[in-house]
Amino acid sequence: MEMMQMAASYLAGRARQLGRTIFRNDAGALTLEWIVIAGLLVAGALVAYPLFKSAISSQATKMNK
Repeated sequence: MEMMQMAASYLAGRARQLGRTIFRNDAGALTLEWIVIAGLLVAGALVAYPLFKSAISSQATKMNK
């Protein structure tokens, strides 16, 4: 039970810390960084999707022959 209490206490502390970070005045810069990073990840996924799809399709047709 002690381990469970420790884990719950740790998670509550991290949630409190995250809440304080989000609602601070300078939290906008961090949020903008994450928005930019997320945008880059989405753009990378959109570029990679057709490449992987065509590669998988070509390999699948080779396997079916």
